[in-house]
Amino acid sequence: MHMADALLSPAVGGVFWAATAATTAYAAKKLRQEENEKLIPLMGVLGAFVFAAQMINFTIPGTGSSGHIGGGMLLAILLGPNAAFIVIASVLTVQALFFADGGLLALGANIWNLGFYPSYIAYPFIYKAIVKDNPTPKKITLASVLSVVAALQLGAFSVVLQTKLSGISELPFKNFLMLMQPIHLAIGIAEGFITAGVVNYIRSIQPEIIEKKTTVSYKKAVIALSIMAVITGGLLSWFASTHPDGLEWSIMNVYGEPELEQKDNPIVNKLQSIQEKTAILPDYSLPEPEATTEEAAEGWPNADPGTSLSGILGGLIVLLVVAAFGMGLRRFSRSGNSQ
Repeated sequence: MHMADALLSPAVGGVFWAATAATTAYAAKKLRQEENEKLIPLMGVLGAFVFAAQMINFTIPGTGSSGHIGGGMLLAILLGPNAAFIVIASVLTVQALFFADGGLLALGANIWNLGFYPSYIAYPFIYKAIVKDNPTPKKITLASVLSVVAALQLGAFSVVLQTKLSGISELPFKNFLMLMQPIHLAIGIAEGFITAGVVNYIRSIQPEIIEKKTTVSYKKAVIALSIMAVITGGLLSWFASTHPDGLEWSIMNVYGEPELEQKDNPIVNKLQSIQEKTAILPDYSLPEPEATTEEAAEGWPNADPGTSLSGILGGLIVLLVVAAFGMGLRRFSRSGNSQ
């Protein structure tokens, strides 16, 4: 559900940049008050895992579409809402800057759609209300599915509303909405069970994370998630579905093409110029001749070294970004306490 710049006007994109920046500042402030330094390594490896997992699209049977996990609910359950928002913002920023996945104008909206709803709506009002203080496997599964579905429905609706507010006449509100909501319901159910599986696995090896205990080391989970991130990004990414994702599928069924043509705008042109310079592996692949690229796209699984490199390198960059954020937050906290 990564929006391209063509789906937003500069005004709407700017509003969601501002909303996301304000939420990021709030999340950082609350996270600093929590003073849980053990959380930083866990944030880093979870960010790397979500980055890699988002590269794997799974087919939605009978639709010709596919989906991938958003990861926001998984992060919120394991890290709490504030750390989750920071991590998903880091993942989406790395994707946009280094892999040209999602536009820079749309980055604020993408972070909002994939980060705000799971962190600050679905997690506190659905997941926690169901699980409470008794995180059994059954409760975790039920709560995960329901909260992921709710968060993804809100995110999908936001995409439709954002295009409407942007005056994108190629995507009539009603038609676009009637495609976006059902396909993301199916994607949300699948992501809900994936989320539950990962959370229950972490519960089995490190229950203290689920119980939010801060007096123990999270080493077991950090090691396990690091291995999962490398395997997911380096190998399992070859098995991603070749069908268009839910957003592309919805656009294609309304507009006839999976992407809208970008309208000429000086702000968007400048942002795209920046993205072209920063994207080291656009579309998660090494530059190849056009004929080779078309031939590779027909095969499945696609054993592409560029994909593996993207999955591992991207995860590492996310890990470093989150670690740098954590160290900066720690220094700021210490300097504030010393005054």
